[in-house]
Amino acid sequence: MEPEGSQRDRGWAWMVLLATVLLQGLTLSFPSCTGVFFTDLQHEFQATNSETSWFPSIMTAVLHAGPLCSILVERFGCRFTVMLGGLLSGVGMVASSFSKSISQLYITAGFITGLGFCFGFQAGVTVLGYYFVRRRALANALASTGTSIGLTLWPLISQYLLDEMGWRNSFLIFGGVLLNACVCGAVMRPVQLGPPRSPLQPSPGQEAINSFAACKRTLQKYLAFDIFCKNKGYQIYTIGVAWMVMGFVLPLIYLVPYAVRNGVEERKAALLISIIGFINIFMRPMAGLLSGLNIFTGKRIYLFILAVLLNGLSNLICVISADFSVLILYCLIYSMSMSGIGALIFQVLMDVVEMDRFSSALGLFTILESITILLGPPLAGLLVDITGHFSYVFYASSFFMVSAALFMGLSFCALDRKNKPKEMFCSLSSPACSLSPLFSQGLKNFIHTHALLSPAATGIPCNFLLPLFCNSACLIIYQSKQTQKGWMNRFHLSAEWV
Repeated sequence: MEPEGSQRDRGWAWMVLLATVLLQGLTLSFPSCTGVFFTDLQHEFQATNSETSWFPSIMTAVLHAGPLCSILVERFGCRFTVMLGGLLSGVGMVASSFSKSISQLYITAGFITGLGFCFGFQAGVTVLGYYFVRRRALANALASTGTSIGLTLWPLISQYLLDEMGWRNSFLIFGGVLLNACVCGAVMRPVQLGPPRSPLQPSPGQEAINSFAACKRTLQKYLAFDIFCKNKGYQIYTIGVAWMVMGFVLPLIYLVPYAVRNGVEERKAALLISIIGFINIFMRPMAGLLSGLNIFTGKRIYLFILAVLLNGLSNLICVISADFSVLILYCLIYSMSMSGIGALIFQVLMDVVEMDRFSSALGLFTILESITILLGPPLAGLLVDITGHFSYVFYASSFFMVSAALFMGLSFCALDRKNKPKEMFCSLSSPACSLSPLFSQGLKNFIHTHALLSPAATGIPCNFLLPLFCNSACLIIYQSKQTQKGWMNRFHLSAEWV
């Protein structure tokens, strides 16, 4: 049942938040440690860089497959979904420790464990929305620190276990650790997803429902193709982020093997990923607070684009030198830009999509994102196999990130410029102008008749005339209120002047 009002934002809700922090540390940050095992897996199975990179690529891609998790949450609730995810991720890692070929690793550690991560992570984020209302933003910010903590600890633990026990025993231990996600799920008391509905009796004409129509309703609910076709902002943002993530995940997978290949000690190489995670612990909440300031209202997309651009350019530092001190500098800059991306990626999506369709928009967004995440690392591995140099991975990452930033920046600037005249025109109907509906409509008709329909006669572009008439009208109303005189007489006098 749904938590009582007295338990929202207090009491047991904080235990649920603590469980979510731990859950994000177990799931979302786990793929970052796979780079530690990259070289050993490559030698064990005599695989190429491209073949080895399919393992973390499949895991990360399946982790972002959102609609399937949404269906389970709606049908069985968050507690069941999280516990099922913990079971799948644990079983997958245990089974992967007995893998005899790289293809078996794709199925066990890649698909099964990734699917468990998907159920655990996304259901854990969903349940926070029911336990927190007034402090929901704070709860989400605190929950995201679990990812940063996991990003800090997983590489160090992985390197220690690899040195002491080898990769097979390490994966076996990981399976037992990931089963703790079931405990996190048990903390999440069942939440009623909506008021109970009485079954409706179908009319005779509705008894035989077309399967195509049912499929269409399902797609519209979980995959917002209609929003993608109509909402230009959502269309630009989805395409830009899907292209961006092809390069965004590459450093987390290839940084450790790149450092080891260039003579950095394995323990120091694993420390590089931990540095990124440690800085994220502090920078991600700060980025979230900064983006919440009033001065950035409606402009968060440009902060996000700036973070993407900085992230892409920072990858060129690795190409300059593979010295450990230079790589530390790279991790500092990369982690700051990564914090901005992580803090803003879903906030911007909320800005470009109406909240009543956010869940379905998020479904399509994550599906497209998972497809490009699946393709990015193997393509980069193929590039390394052809050239023999890991530095080309960072060139590729910079290309994807910078091109995505330029595409989104130019597209949103053009979209804002196109929408600005419409916003000025629509502002006449806003409460700030305090116009009666009759007066507002009359003024709009006046503008259309004298400006918009005859720009050729005046020789002045309509995009210039529209702000002029709008500003004149608002000035007339303001002066009328200040002098406490009738606005109708003042409007007639000003109209004659125009």
